[in-house]
Amino acid sequence: MLDKLFSKIVKNDKMDFNEVHVKEEVIDYICELAINADPNEFMSNFEGKVKNKILTITGLVFLPTISSGEAVVMQTNMMPVTMTSWGTVHSHPGPSALPSDADLFTFSKNGLFHMIISRPYRVEDIIAYNRYGEFMDYQII
Repeated sequence: MLDKLFSKIVKNDKMDFNEVHVKEEVIDYICELAINADPNEFMSNFEGKVKNKILTITGLVFLPTISSGEAVVMQTNMMPVTMTSWGTVHSHPGPSALPSDADLFTFSKNGLFHMIISRPYRVEDIIAYNRYGEFMDYQII
């Protein structure tokens, strides 16, 4: 009860969702970006909207990054204040899409839905997580 009241007061009920849908062209672009960035990592924020308790990821928002084969750092302070970042996506130039401690820290500070794509950078190499690093389901639309 208090959570719902607090949500109304701070107007964050617009961020409440039960499902995640990701547009197919966004998934295709993620695969392409990871391939082109290899052997370095890439990172981007998700753009999207919530309607009827479904978060739909509609695009990527690129901020300045510094990248290597072991890490990527994004300048989140460059995000326009009028834009909501729903989470992040980044690549791992190796066979594992499991989050590192640094990834978990990023998840906790930057949105609610995150993806990691690992080599060889196909759709089936993408794993989604919530802000706590727990696996999340999503649908490609």
